[in-house]
Amino acid sequence: AARALASSRSYTIGAVIPTLESAIFATGVNAIENRLVQDRFTLLLAVTNYDLEHEYNQVQALIERGVDGMILVGQEHSADTIRLLQRQNCPFVTTWTYSAGSAHPCVGFDNFKASQMIAEYLLELGHTRIGMIAGITAGNDRARERIDGVKSALQTRGLALSPQCLIEKPYEVREGRDAFRALMAPGAATRPTAIFCGNDVLAIGAILEAQHMGLNVPKDVSIVGFDDLPLAEHLTPGLTTVHVPSRRMGETAAQYILDCIAGNESAIRLELPTEIKIRDSTAAPPAS
Repeated sequence: AARALASSRSYTIGAVIPTLESAIFATGVNAIENRLVQDRFTLLLAVTNYDLEHEYNQVQALIERGVDGMILVGQEHSADTIRLLQRQNCPFVTTWTYSAGSAHPCVGFDNFKASQMIAEYLLELGHTRIGMIAGITAGNDRARERIDGVKSALQTRGLALSPQCLIEKPYEVREGRDAFRALMAPGAATRPTAIFCGNDVLAIGAILEAQHMGLNVPKDVSIVGFDDLPLAEHLTPGLTTVHVPSRRMGETAAQYILDCIAGNESAIRLELPTEIKIRDSTAAPPAS
């Protein structure tokens, strides 16, 4: 308390994330905390549940508690939230997404390019009927960018993502199972030979439902995910997915906020690389 009073700082940093139910956010938050504790800062965590109005309330509550900086997820925030941070001179950085033209400091990756990359991989395997189980796009710019990336990859081959082959679901295993069952209904004219899932949790649900339906992954249908959760490589079959640098993202975001507090602020728009982890859940499409 004496240190805080002497320096006019609280030695706390706020982080506002969409959910605690996703292991990928847990990894990033752990990396943030590990970096902050080295400088004797404490992390205060809040959750938005993908609701921008609720995010504003959480940011306001953290500012009222005197946080010295703020870490947010995504680039979609209400104008009131940004004005509040700027009015209070609270340094902040956005994570989990990157844009060269971002109006605010950001440390993340290009969700559009990453999903485009893995969709192109499926096309190179020979798939032309690709379905998608996406996250809910309302309040989630990352989910929208992943859909747009898949659509772009298909368009370069003269293909399109059929509305019947795109299902939005919350990031839960059960929802992935339900969506897979709908996409793979027997006799469906648009039944895909490959399915891109907006994250690994949805992909795990899809694999489980495929096995329940008696379908072989990848002989009957290929399935890919996004995030590269630790579980992904231990599934049967191992999940082909996009590796997200969540630890480095958390560490870099925390370092940026600490630099701002120390008076070493510099504009940061840092793009971190992603890569495809090719495992056993993908193969060429079955012979028709």
